[in-house]
Amino acid sequence: MRALSLALLAAAAVGLSGCGYNNLQTQDEGVKAAWSEVVNQYQRRSDLIPNLVNTVKGYAAQEQKVLIGVTEARAKVGSIQVTPEVLSNPQLFQKYQAAQGQLGAALKSLLAVTENYPQLKSDQNFRDLQSQLEGTENRITVARNRYIQAVMSYNVTVRQFPSNLTARMFGFQVKPNFTVANEQQISTPPTVSFDTSTPGAAGTQSAPAASAPPDQGATK
Repeated sequence: MRALSLALLAAAAVGLSGCGYNNLQTQDEGVKAAWSEVVNQYQRRSDLIPNLVNTVKGYAAQEQKVLIGVTEARAKVGSIQVTPEVLSNPQLFQKYQAAQGQLGAALKSLLAVTENYPQLKSDQNFRDLQSQLEGTENRITVARNRYIQAVMSYNVTVRQFPSNLTARMFGFQVKPNFTVANEQQISTPPTVSFDTSTPGAAGTQSAPAASAPPDQGATK
């Protein structure tokens, strides 16, 4: 009797493996891990904002509209509870991503305003925050791309035959993904621009402006 039970369990295990159950489980965990990394990087960006706002405020307190916009956008993101259930709720997923998109746009506006304040751009603390923010935006892009790929693979498995039958039986559902427009928006990190003409700014890393040789500059 015991031998028969073991045989039935073994047959059931082989059957579940053959119909895609194990693959669904593996891919589901992969999606969750990829999403956790996206959230971690978003949180990293959020943690930088208070210091960034305070630093800008010290040189450009009159830019209240922009400063308030960043603060309010950050608060809106923080008001959304991010739990694993987000991946099963397309509406909440889109709401969260819309809030993150608004925060990204507000940060770009803030960095654009700083171009008008040379003293702020030469502040070492501001430079460090800019550099950290740019690095975080790049990490967000990488994490999002990994999530996109993980969800694509998972959703294909959920939809294709015969694994779709197993998915339906065990409650595996298609997960929401980033939209193309949203992906284009996040793929362009804020530009870090340093005023290298400021005394003491030598040695900082920045994208040098293209310059033509003296004898060619007048011909363009």
